[in-house]
Amino acid sequence: MANLSIKDVPESLAEALRQRAARNHRSLQGELMAIIERAANDSAETAQPGRADFSLPAALRGAVRRGWKTIEQVHAEHLERFPKPFTEGPMSADIIRQDRDRR
Repeated sequence: MANLSIKDVPESLAEALRQRAARNHRSLQGELMAIIERAANDSAETAQPGRADFSLPAALRGAVRRGWKTIEQVHAEHLERFPKPFTEGPMSADIIRQDRDRR
């Protein structure tokens, strides 16, 4: 693997990247890798038809991810698996109540 180095990064930019990494539950190295992967894959991405109500930015579609998923990615995956809302099934309060009553 290649090693890359960026010199003379302003402290304000480095701090912003550290905060972004923390928000995404990644190390600074992992966050920088995710940014580079998104940028490298950005030009190769195409729009996905049939997703008018929600679409990820081109930089996030198909990107190889290391670490946590963004809420947008989780939402898009959920819409792919469950395109229609649930109308049947147990209510969460009923499940909790049954679990509590078993104790």
